[in-house]
Amino acid sequence: MPDKFIVNKNYDNSRFDRWFKEEVLNVPNSLIQKLLRKNKIKVNNKKIKSSFRLTQGDIISVFGLSKYKPTDLKKKIQYLPSSKETNLLENFVIHNNDDYVVINKPRGIAVQSGTKNLKNIIDTLKKTKYFEHNKPFIVHRLDKETSGIFIIAKNKETAQFFTSLFRIRKIHKTYLAIVKGEVSIKLKKMEDFLEYFEKNKKTKLKAITFLKVLKSNSNYSLLELIPKTGRKHQLRKQLFIRGFPIIGDQKYQFKQNKRFIDQSMLLHSFKIKFIKNNKKFNFKAEPDIEFKKKLNLYFR
Repeated sequence: MPDKFIVNKNYDNSRFDRWFKEEVLNVPNSLIQKLLRKNKIKVNNKKIKSSFRLTQGDIISVFGLSKYKPTDLKKKIQYLPSSKETNLLENFVIHNNDDYVVINKPRGIAVQSGTKNLKNIIDTLKKTKYFEHNKPFIVHRLDKETSGIFIIAKNKETAQFFTSLFRIRKIHKTYLAIVKGEVSIKLKKMEDFLEYFEKNKKTKLKAITFLKVLKSNSNYSLLELIPKTGRKHQLRKQLFIRGFPIIGDQKYQFKQNKRFIDQSMLLHSFKIKFIKNNKKFNFKAEPDIEFKKKLNLYFR
């Protein structure tokens, strides 16, 4: 008897080979194609190709599955959070509905696991009550040391919706940052071509950010930042090249400001707004205690 699987809504319109690797067995594409050619796998009792697009509710039959074992391909290591960490993260939830969750992401925790970051937001969220019956989908970026508003989708459709909104710049984000130096109130827009390297190839991408000086003195400035483009490290790079590095930024910081590197990075995603189903949504995340302490210290 074959093993049978039913495709859930998160894999609607997904390629069969992607679904098989993620939901059944992590094996090379060559083996998947071999099984398909030999009619060891059928979708709705029909022969398919590995590029076949699945539909929610499809019934997939796999014959002789127990004979095969996952390969030693590199797998993403899942972080297993403690109950304390899970409960703590639940306290950071600002909004929850059937389609997505909005959290006030704490600084110092990466969004997803990596070679240097095992502890992460996504694996921790999987263990919370908010994702008991759903899989979290990442729809935008937020650096490990950046705190504030972060949206996580609960299904593929919502993830695609938010990804599209970010791509066409219909999601508006506002950040707060404390920087070194006195920023002129005349500086209201930063426009640059930022350099990036990908596979040893240098590219330049246009970056635009609007800003407003909320407080300033001869040593520090509190800025409101509204990025119009979404480049990697955009705000951090643009402020650094103008001589106003963000306090605590370990990457974009001057050598003479070494004492600020050991501090928490004072960049906070403060507000986010968008329109969904003709309804306006506005969410706000208050800065954490560390950010507020520095505000009181630097702008007495």
